[in-house]
Amino acid sequence: MRITEIYHSIQGEGSYAGLPCVFVRTTGCNLRCTWCDTEYAFHDGQEFSLETIIERVESYNCDLVEITGGEPLLQKQVPELAERLLTGHTVLVETSGERDISVLDPRVIRIMDLKCPGSGESERNRWQNIPHLTQRDEVKFVIKDRSDYIWAREAIQKHRLQERVQLLFSPVFDEVEPRALVDWILEDGLKARFQLQLHKLVWPPETKGV
Repeated sequence: MRITEIYHSIQGEGSYAGLPCVFVRTTGCNLRCTWCDTEYAFHDGQEFSLETIIERVESYNCDLVEITGGEPLLQKQVPELAERLLTGHTVLVETSGERDISVLDPRVIRIMDLKCPGSGESERNRWQNIPHLTQRDEVKFVIKDRSDYIWAREAIQKHRLQERVQLLFSPVFDEVEPRALVDWILEDGLKARFQLQLHKLVWPPETKGV
């Protein structure tokens, strides 16, 4: 499996934000979101066996693991890796949702990033994934502007996402004022978690491996 980095940090987003976490960042992505902050994971990387990856993860003695990218589900061995890591770990997989998420063990917490129009990739959303989501999963909307927010609000209503999953709203870093996004969420009474990327507050935003 081609890997960009494996590192120990805090979880910066989602329901586990602030907790120690081991990240396994795979190499390669088939989307090109306008606001992407991990372009360095598009290419290169190193080949690792599953055994080596698991050994590296376990060396940190941390029970929370996230497999991310790039787009992790481009790698055929990710479902097996996630399943094997479930022994002794809570496993998160963050995906664009452009790939079929049903290949993952249902015990895995799937964080699906539905692409708003401001990403430039909203036409790539795989809406067939929604029936596979459960209340343990999370759907994230990265909001670039008011139009993105309205699009996300309509998608939530159309697909009844408030009843199905945990919802996450993130402002694009340095693009939309966080206070504005908070106001929109409160005005509409959305049952969604507002979040900032904690790692970009602790370390300089361009720092890798955190």
